Amino acid sequence: MSFFISNAYAANAPAAGAQGGDPITGMLFFVGMIVIFYFLLIRPQQKRAKEHRKMVEAVGKGDEVVTNGGILGKVVDLSEQYMTVEIADGVQVKIQRQAIATVLPKGSLKAAEKE
Repeated sequence: MSFFISNAYAANAPAAGAQGGDPITGMLFFVGMIVIFYFLLIRPQQKRAKEHRKMVEAVGKGDEVVTNGGILGKVVDLSEQYMTVEIADGVQVKIQRQAIATVLPKGSLKAAEKE
């Protein structure tokens, strides 16, 4: 069967392992990749986390919030790690402070009830 397939020999190919590349070039590539990952992935994520932390610390009684689960409510009570949110008349749930996704402008709950 070898008469159907001809052998392909490399012409003027360097010996195996003799690439001739500079090791500093390889290091610059990896350093460049790390810099790109930092500016495109890590830094924006840290910025969002910092903004969320500030928002959660600024929540006070009477603020209208949306939880990560999409529940709208009004903050009734606050503690160090938890807050009590009233989601309907007489219905209060206790959630972690970090579970707050957004603080709504005043009056948003009344507008949502009309819809």
